[in-house]
Amino acid sequence: MDAESPQHRSLTWLERYLFSIDHKVIGLQYLITSLLFLLFGFALVSLLRWQLAYPGQPIPLIGRWLPDTLAPGGVMLPEFYNQLGAMHGTIMIFLGVVPLGVGAFGNYILPLQIGAPDMAFPRMNMLSYWMYVPGGILMLLSFFLPGGAAQSGWTSYPPLSIINPGQTAWLIAMVFIITSSLLGSINFIVTTLNMRARGMSLWRMPIFVWAQLITAVLLLLAFPPLEAAAILQLMDRVAGTSFYLPAGLIVSGEALKVSGGGQPLLWQHLFWFLAHPEVYVLLLPAMGICAEIIANGTRKPLFGYNIIAGSMLGIGFMSFIVWAHHMFVSGMSPALSNFFLITTLIISIPSVLILTALVWSLKGGNVRFSVPMLFALAFLPMFGIGGLTGLPLGTHVTDMYLHDTYYVIGHFHYVVVTGSIIALMGGIYYWFPKWFGRKMSDFWGKVHFWGTLACMNGVFFPMFIQGLAGVSRRLYDPTLQPQNLSTQPWNVVSSVAAWALFLFQIPFIVNFFHSIFRGEKSGENPWKATTLEWACPSPPPHGNFSNPPRVYRGPYEYSVPGREADWFPQDEAA
Repeated sequence: MDAESPQHRSLTWLERYLFSIDHKVIGLQYLITSLLFLLFGFALVSLLRWQLAYPGQPIPLIGRWLPDTLAPGGVMLPEFYNQLGAMHGTIMIFLGVVPLGVGAFGNYILPLQIGAPDMAFPRMNMLSYWMYVPGGILMLLSFFLPGGAAQSGWTSYPPLSIINPGQTAWLIAMVFIITSSLLGSINFIVTTLNMRARGMSLWRMPIFVWAQLITAVLLLLAFPPLEAAAILQLMDRVAGTSFYLPAGLIVSGEALKVSGGGQPLLWQHLFWFLAHPEVYVLLLPAMGICAEIIANGTRKPLFGYNIIAGSMLGIGFMSFIVWAHHMFVSGMSPALSNFFLITTLIISIPSVLILTALVWSLKGGNVRFSVPMLFALAFLPMFGIGGLTGLPLGTHVTDMYLHDTYYVIGHFHYVVVTGSIIALMGGIYYWFPKWFGRKMSDFWGKVHFWGTLACMNGVFFPMFIQGLAGVSRRLYDPTLQPQNLSTQPWNVVSSVAAWALFLFQIPFIVNFFHSIFRGEKSGENPWKATTLEWACPSPPPHGNFSNPPRVYRGPYEYSVPGREADWFPQDEAA
């Protein structure tokens, strides 16, 4: 081969670190970028929580630095409050949790676990990251555009989203972010189906790979409707169309001059057709991470491997026929409401099966309470609370009363924050030695874990109390309604817990970056794990494996009778 070919010539700094086509570098790019977006999204909600706890009071420390268009005299304006709410939800979900769970963990770990040298389409993989970054940057820059950032909620319901300022940049950014996810999902599916190592049948794949494969299918099928919906809404804003605008709208006392004939409910259907599969896009990678950690941390095979994989397939199918349980108050017919009620109850069954299998896997295990294991164990009850509190919202009789109250926010955050983010944090501690060849500090990891777990419950559990008391969400000043005064102290509790939660991320940030350079060096397989990613050096070289691996058995052969070691790697011949 020619010495100047890409395989042999030395790579420039830009090719090696910025525009790399190596799945591991791209995975780390997603990791750092998504963690920064999560931190920024968390900072936004920290400001928002001040207004809820102490409405009308000047924001301390940074209030005087905010422009008068957002907070004159440091007192937050309603428009700024709405911007914080809409952008917090958007950034945390579309720029934080999904890129972390899929872009970071999926890109780095999936090819290693199936024994592949790289992703199927390395340049498409690079392009997916470089579609994600401009979308995120545009989302952040929208705060500085005339009119500010989007302020119509993260769901962007028309006609409000078409009339309000800030939405145009949001829609353009979403097109970039959705395109990024579509490119990545195609790559994940092709890689998983076509690049598995010799002997790696579908039923020998780790649960994490199953989770990423099904997540990729969900992204591929659910995101195009939202991308089309975003383009239609963009046309309503800039091209004078009326896909979502009905005739006869009155805005600020004047008739809105549009052609009319549009249907606001069309956006809701298209949005939630994506947004409910999106819940499982947030959850499935987290479940896969917990499965890997629990099998390793108990030193025994997972209970019900086939049940877990089959349940994930069932979730993937059912997630496309439950979306309208978000729309029970939209005036749909009782027959249609009953259909979505039934499908919602059905989809809870595979979720319960997965949770039960993971809990049952603990029975008889020689549990090692490592930092990753603590996060995985915490996921089980926290996700259980999130799932159980969702059942009243999936039943139209009770959802009529709870819809658009703080109960909904509490439920969703127990699923996504104490569920997904807790598991993703465990995954960072678990695979950190593979990424950097060093371990993170156990002491500071445990400080981070216990502080985070306590504060998360302090933030979100009071929301159930407020929601059951009828406190509406999205209120700029809840104290203006006398019926909310009795639950206002809970806003203070939630806000103080949120600020403490922010502080408890400092040990994680310091631990993370300090350990990259000065952490304790680890071997190739410090956890004595059985899956293929631990069969190559830490960190892996270009191409991952010096020789193509061969798989002889399933992924979780721990404590095999008659074997001296309590782990039996997939690639080790009998």
